Amino acid sequence: MKYPIGIQSFNQIIEDGYVYVDKTGLIYRLVKEGKIYFLSRPRRFGKSLLVSTLKCYFQGRKELFKGLAIDKLETEWAEYPVFHIDFNVGDFTLSGNLEARIEETLAAWEKLYGRSDTAQTTGARFIHVLHQARKRYGRRCVVLIDEYDKPVLDVLDTGYGTTIDGERRLLEDRNREILKNFYSVFKTADEDLQFVLLTGVTKFSQVSVFSGFNQPSDISMDDQYETLCGITQEELEHYFAEPIGVLAKKYGTTVEGMLNILKHRYDGYHFSSNLTDVYNPFSLLNAFAKRELRDYWFSSGTPTYLIRLMNHTQEDLNEMTGKYYAPKEFVDYKADVEKPLPMIYQSGCLTIKDYDRDFGMFLLDFPNNEVKGGFVSLIASSYLKPQENLDNWIRSVVVSMRKGDVEQLRKLFTSFLASIPYSMRSKKDEAEKERFFHYTLCLIFRLISVYTVYTEKEQSQGRADCIVETDNYIYIFEFKRDGTADEALAQIEAKGYAQPYEADPRILYKIGVNFSSETGTVEDWKTV
Repeated sequence: MKYPIGIQSFNQIIEDGYVYVDKTGLIYRLVKEGKIYFLSRPRRFGKSLLVSTLKCYFQGRKELFKGLAIDKLETEWAEYPVFHIDFNVGDFTLSGNLEARIEETLAAWEKLYGRSDTAQTTGARFIHVLHQARKRYGRRCVVLIDEYDKPVLDVLDTGYGTTIDGERRLLEDRNREILKNFYSVFKTADEDLQFVLLTGVTKFSQVSVFSGFNQPSDISMDDQYETLCGITQEELEHYFAEPIGVLAKKYGTTVEGMLNILKHRYDGYHFSSNLTDVYNPFSLLNAFAKRELRDYWFSSGTPTYLIRLMNHTQEDLNEMTGKYYAPKEFVDYKADVEKPLPMIYQSGCLTIKDYDRDFGMFLLDFPNNEVKGGFVSLIASSYLKPQENLDNWIRSVVVSMRKGDVEQLRKLFTSFLASIPYSMRSKKDEAEKERFFHYTLCLIFRLISVYTVYTEKEQSQGRADCIVETDNYIYIFEFKRDGTADEALAQIEAKGYAQPYEADPRILYKIGVNFSSETGTVEDWKTV
């Protein structure tokens, strides 16, 4: 079996015999029931392959679709003029690159269909090309724009500037303005358009790149098209039975056991209130091709714009994850409100986990273990900037907990906190100091959530700071800042945090820890 890793060309996948998960039934519905669409999906989720498939379909390349669902649905197979632009190509952090990319694309189209003697702006030139193409083909045009938002995301919140007519401006604003003018074509050229699809990671509703033309139908959360990209459970078991069996044998488990492992690691995305499970295709295909379970998607590229946005807000992971939101709070990115939640959701680091139909609210949380581990590590590295290697430290903590080695745990916690630069933990007032202290602990325990970890676990007499459950051990932590470890242990006893585990056969450790605001690390640690 051949896996199309890094291959986004539909015709190459079909012609060279790569495995293809058939989405053409949904594609047929898409092209027959609407005209102008927008689809948001995380990166490496199959958006470019979708665009390529649509391109081949509208070019009338019937032979590529033999045996697929659309082969029984489509009867005409007409050829349309197709205009495809892919903003994946190019570095838009440099002034002038976006203008050059659009100019190159327009010039290539004008070679085919002719250039207007009067049209001067990019919009007017594009309109002329579309009109000429319709006259030549006798059919309306198809426009496919992949990763429409990359020129904005590349420079979002970077402060990069450019000079226009002697005036210094933010490159982010400049790129947004160029795109708005370019996309405004779709309103003026409406009569010459058969079908339009824009794909991207984000929907900039109030940034107004869409305001210049008829609002596209946003199918990002449409239950009809929730599985248009990605792989469903049914598709996984139908198309990939062979590699699942190979992985099961390698990891010494049953096929059912391997399916469960794959689900927890790569599944968990939901794109509508139907809550249909969707797997990350990039991670699955890499796992099958390499016959190794690793974190492929998150390590394939760091979403640095998320870190920039997170640095502007007082929100933390505890305040954002595991909560219900109205769609308006996470679907649209609003440039005038510095809230990272919509960008985190749309980038794929959070997803829908439940839907409350009575209130129309969605529960957002991490989709799976791969994303949770990668994103928390990214946030921790940016927020704390520890000098220790984060991955090595996490492995050491997990091994220590597995062995019940609390003395090694003490050493690991002490060294890690000591490696955080003073500049990161130096806060102005008591409230900021307390917040940094609690958020640091939150990040630390989220990093080691290979085990069952409860932070601020509510019990009958109070909330335990942290409880970690492994196969053989239970750790109850209570933390103090500028207090004593004895005070922390006394609180564990007084609040009865250990009572729910009295009948549990596992070994239980009660750990009181005191941190020093002055040194920033563990000052006192006691275990009973």
